[in-house]
Amino acid sequence: MVYQVEPAKKINGEIKVPGDKSISHRSLILSSIAEGESRIEGLLEAEDCLSTMGIMRDLGIEITKEGAGKYTVQGKGLDGLEEADDVLDCGNSGTSMRLLAGLLASQDFYSVLTGDHSLRKRPMQRIIGPLSKMGAQIWSRRDGLAPLSIKGQKLESMEYKLPVASAQLKSSILLAALKTEAETVIIEPAVSRDHTERMLLGAGLDLEILEDRIILKEAAARKLNPFQIKVPGDISSAAFFIAAGLLADQGELLIKNVGINQTRSGFLEVIEAMNGRIELLNKRDQGGEPTADILVKPSKLKGTEVSGGVIPRLIDEIPIISVLAVFAEGRTVIKDAAELRVKETDRIMAVVKEFEKLGIEIIENEDGMEISGPQTVKGGIEVESYHDHRIAMSLAVLALNTENGITIKGSEIIATSFPNFKDLLAEVRE
Repeated sequence: MVYQVEPAKKINGEIKVPGDKSISHRSLILSSIAEGESRIEGLLEAEDCLSTMGIMRDLGIEITKEGAGKYTVQGKGLDGLEEADDVLDCGNSGTSMRLLAGLLASQDFYSVLTGDHSLRKRPMQRIIGPLSKMGAQIWSRRDGLAPLSIKGQKLESMEYKLPVASAQLKSSILLAALKTEAETVIIEPAVSRDHTERMLLGAGLDLEILEDRIILKEAAARKLNPFQIKVPGDISSAAFFIAAGLLADQGELLIKNVGINQTRSGFLEVIEAMNGRIELLNKRDQGGEPTADILVKPSKLKGTEVSGGVIPRLIDEIPIISVLAVFAEGRTVIKDAAELRVKETDRIMAVVKEFEKLGIEIIENEDGMEISGPQTVKGGIEVESYHDHRIAMSLAVLALNTENGITIKGSEIIATSFPNFKDLLAEVRE
């Protein structure tokens, strides 16, 4: 599906972005293994999260829709899941596959996790390795590619140092460790998003969170209390509209009810470093997650360096940061971001290739990119999404600031995380 985006001078209005994708995935998984009924509000009803929901239903969990984004989940406890009678389809969702591999590794039945052609190209060895150290039996195609065949069994606790800061890897290990008895220690090289830890603490588990490690305390048996979850808006989705508002010539955009968890708010820190005019209003705590309304105003941006410990806290926002860099005064350097090469696509390659098509000067490095601005972008051509929702949405924001607009191929992939993106963009542009 092609998506034609014309230039816009004014971005104005008040919007809400869909629920946080990371929290939505985890709320479905953890409420399924809690003891009793959980209630979820604000769940992201996008394809990735619906893949997780479908798999939990295939594993015998009753999940009932009560309204838009509202669900009840009848949790069956850590031993209540049932063997599915078919393969479990994760669609395009790497989060589903990596987290569920950890959960299923400790169950007493056999499972197969698969996904679409894009997900089957993404590396899973980074979870197979540590789970195997716990005693998991997991088989894959060459080089750790899905489908993953998992023969669940009793696992052993361990101390494990993450090779990279990764919330998905950390969460996979924590889920695998829930049915062990001894203490499990996960050492982080840098802070990554902490939604799993927050929810496990909220469910009553004995979990200690230190500056560089997470400790799941020794327990003869564990159980999770049911949840009452209100999912805040996804800051990774809000980032596209924040960028659109900053780059506009006129207008003022208010984005309501956005999660600003400090392990996810690196993007806001970069905006501040680039002289972006944003305000956090009505700060509050919502279900254990810090939340605020974000007011965005047109800004004269400047280049900055994005590197080091902030990278895990904004890894999904780097494509849209690269768009901001095109129109910022001076040089922007993005480095220490080699993780981008193993996302839905090689996002460094995708950004560089499509920017170059558009005549944008950009330097590709192994772990990032360099962009000097401001640059004028004519547009008027067709670009490629690479079957990657964040590349597609970043190009849409870029199109707003071209002379002739852009046509984006493969835009249907946006529905995996942000089903109403196109409608909201049409609503705020003038």
